[in-house]
Amino acid sequence: MTDSRLIQIGLIVKPHGLRGEVCVEYYADSPLLLRDQVWLQKGKAQPAPHKVVSTRTHQGRELLLLESCRDRNCAETLRNVAVFVPEATLPDPDDHEVYLYQLEGLSVLLEDGSVLGRICDFQFNAGSEVWVIRTPDNREVLFPAVEEFVTGVDLDKGTVSIAPPEGLLDLYLGDN
Repeated sequence: MTDSRLIQIGLIVKPHGLRGEVCVEYYADSPLLLRDQVWLQKGKAQPAPHKVVSTRTHQGRELLLLESCRDRNCAETLRNVAVFVPEATLPDPDDHEVYLYQLEGLSVLLEDGSVLGRICDFQFNAGSEVWVIRTPDNREVLFPAVEEFVTGVDLDKGTVSIAPPEGLLDLYLGDN
C-alpha cells in the first residue's frame, strides 16, 4: 500500500468518450495531484493503486485516463468511485490555509467560547463550502464556511471558532 494516509481528492462521476476516460468531480485546486498514480475505492473495498496515463481539463472537470481502463465499458464500472492520493504527496498549504480533512472532527466554538459541536462532514453547494456540524444533542447545523464567519482555526487545540450570521443557529437549534 502506501506509508501515508490516503486523502480523497475527487469522485469519478461518469465516463467520457469511448477510450476509457472518466470525468472526475475534483475537490483539489491543483490537477498536478492526478499525475503518475491515484488510488481508487469502490464502495467499502480497500483502495487500490492505478497508474495515470493522462489527465486534462474539460468543461470545468478533470478527465482522467488510467492504464487499467482503456474503453467505455471499463469506464462505466468506475462511476461513483472515490479518488485518493497519499497525504505525503499533498503540497503544504499556504499560511492561513488548511485542508478539509484536517478540519473533520474539530470542535466548533462560538464567539462566547461555548461549544456548538464538531465538524462531521462537508458539502459543496453551488461552489460554496458548507460544514456539517453535529451538536452534542445530535442536531445538524449546516454552516457556510466563508472567511467572514470563520474567525479562527487552531489545529493544535483541535478547535475552529465561528461567528455565525444572525438567525442561522435559530434556524437549526430553535425550539420550533
